[in-house]
Amino acid sequence: MAANFWTSSHYKQLLDQEEVDVVQSLDKDRGITLEDFKLIKMHMANYILKLAQNVKVRQRVVATAITYMRRVYTRKSMTEYDPRLVTPTCLYLASKAEESTVQARLLVFYIKKIQSDEKYKYEIKHILEMEMKILEALDYYLVVFHPYRALSQLLQDAGLNDINMTQLTWGLVNDTYKMDLILIHPPYLIALACIYIASVLREKDTTAWFEELHVDMNVVSLLKAKLCERGESIQFLLLGSCIEFVGCCNF
Repeated sequence: MAANFWTSSHYKQLLDQEEVDVVQSLDKDRGITLEDFKLIKMHMANYILKLAQNVKVRQRVVATAITYMRRVYTRKSMTEYDPRLVTPTCLYLASKAEESTVQARLLVFYIKKIQSDEKYKYEIKHILEMEMKILEALDYYLVVFHPYRALSQLLQDAGLNDINMTQLTWGLVNDTYKMDLILIHPPYLIALACIYIASVLREKDTTAWFEELHVDMNVVSLLKAKLCERGESIQFLLLGSCIEFVGCCNF
């Protein structure tokens, strides 16, 4: 894996919001709107998390799988790449990329256990076939840098690495995967936005610290706004995220 984000394939593949918010023509023909597109991807991210909780993989694997899924749909249509199959396949591929391999047969077992709809009942051969298609769609670039590492370092630097702030910011980072932020922004900026929100919620004065970083606060504020503009309130998001944190610390 590339040791430096700025020389990695991840950095080279960062996109603008306008490039991410594109519904492929085949999907448009089926009546899928941009709002539908975003909701389907959010549902897929939740499905990945549910499968991951059953097969017991690290949060990093979940984050990588969601990133793969979101990246695929900047290039391919949902008509060609069925979300019901892409979802478990991305988790399967991510588990290998992150060296926490989950056997395909175990995924198939839990898919059948979780989903009653026959349209979800794929077999091992389908996952293996889709794995090759996803690899091609990703141009075989599997390196993903996540905000978690930067988050730990930044919290320590700011003197905010107590359990309360760690839980809160970790939960916020998890919530960023409900959106396409990982495809658009460097991970350290996502981490900074989460620290910014958490410091406001916990009434921590981080003004001087942010000034010392010499980062573009306009970008941090933009990310903060994106995190807060979801339909749910930020307090509702944090409630679920902090509960999830307890089982997600094994990196």
